[in-house]
Amino acid sequence: MNMHAAACARNHRLNVILDPDWAWSEFQSTPETTWNIRTAAHLFRRAGFGATQHELTVAVAKTPAAVVDELLTGPELETFQLEMKSLSHAALATGNVKQLSAWWVYRMLSTPMQLLEKTTLFWHGHFATSAEKVADGRLMLTQNELLRAFAFGDFSKLLLAISRDPAMLVYLDSVTNRKSHPNENYAREIMELFCLGEGNYSETDIRELARCFTGWEIRRDEFRFNRYQHDEGEKTILAQTGNFGGEDGVRIVLAQDAAPEFIASKLVRYFVMDEPSPTAALIAPLAKELRNSGMLIQPVLRRIFTSNLFYSPHAVGRKVRSPVELAVGLLRSLEGSTNTFDLAEEMLTLGQGLLYPPSVKGWDGGRTWINSSTLLGRSNLVRTLITNDKTRFGKTTLKQYLATQKVTNPRMVIDYLETVLFAVPIPEAAKAQVEALMKSGNDGSLIEGLHALCTIPEFQLG
Repeated sequence: MNMHAAACARNHRLNVILDPDWAWSEFQSTPETTWNIRTAAHLFRRAGFGATQHELTVAVAKTPAAVVDELLTGPELETFQLEMKSLSHAALATGNVKQLSAWWVYRMLSTPMQLLEKTTLFWHGHFATSAEKVADGRLMLTQNELLRAFAFGDFSKLLLAISRDPAMLVYLDSVTNRKSHPNENYAREIMELFCLGEGNYSETDIRELARCFTGWEIRRDEFRFNRYQHDEGEKTILAQTGNFGGEDGVRIVLAQDAAPEFIASKLVRYFVMDEPSPTAALIAPLAKELRNSGMLIQPVLRRIFTSNLFYSPHAVGRKVRSPVELAVGLLRSLEGSTNTFDLAEEMLTLGQGLLYPPSVKGWDGGRTWINSSTLLGRSNLVRTLITNDKTRFGKTTLKQYLATQKVTNPRMVIDYLETVLFAVPIPEAAKAQVEALMKSGNDGSLIEGLHALCTIPEFQLG
């Protein structure tokens, strides 16, 4: 059965109406779903990029809620922050924005705060801005740091900050937003893509909101309000009338019922399951929590990652790995390191260039990552990655690394890789084929076996 057919069959079995009360209640172990090393691996794949066997063993000794709290609140070490600052400045000094993409890959591989980085990536796709147009590494880094600073915080403050962000202003041509010729780009995207979704506003609302943002411009790479270019006339937006400015416009948009519903829905699709699209009833409790918390993201993430739904068959293996999740996850789970510039370029080729989203809509994700061309590309990415002479596993070869994990024969290697890398079981037929590939036990055969496992349909699911 090919991947598409398998997915359709699985969808049919699981395409049931979910009870929202059960879905978002705190996870309770059942005979079918218990807190063990596989469910812990699922948590780390979704709330980060993956975990080593040791990290999973440590996690299983705690409760799911305790592990989630650590993912949400653990501090970034000062030494790590200083290293990231130094490396980002070095990347900027090259004058090549793609070095900044490589810096971000390195950060993903080495961060002690995986969920913070995974959520920053979510916001990068949500508030998609491409260096292709911005063409200024300093502005892209400033935005990247802004997304990270607000990742778990108040969405209202994040939205206002991104509305004033120089990279965003350049990307959506808001720097040309004058009272005589209002530019509607940002007003349209804040309603359609950033906050409300289609069907929750009118073209008149867009035109009126654009007038609110007139005079918002950049001077010396920083936001500046030019009151001489601001339209001070009366405006009517989403049934509210007044002499509104940009801050008022953001507030009015956020006050709509659709705002928390839209954000909650995107969080579920990103962290829980690609399909089916969550129903309004399923989203309602999360939207309510988001609104009641003052639009704080952290409580919603905690509820998602400690829920029955998250650990159920409706979520496990129900996402297609993006190129970033595939490559970074493979390395993190095996304590890997590599040339991150080369890896960033490979991911760009596969359609997920960090700092280079394809459009203001970001990445569609889900099944769009998988077709005959991208499957070959993903296979080539893995082969290039694991055979690169700059790639290390635990600072050594794959064979030596596995030996430190007390994994000493082909079947043990397969079982080990299944635990740390796979969201769904590896078919026995595939295990037998890979076991034969690894029979000699030398490093080359282990690399071939790892590559073979990373090309089967089951590995594409996260």
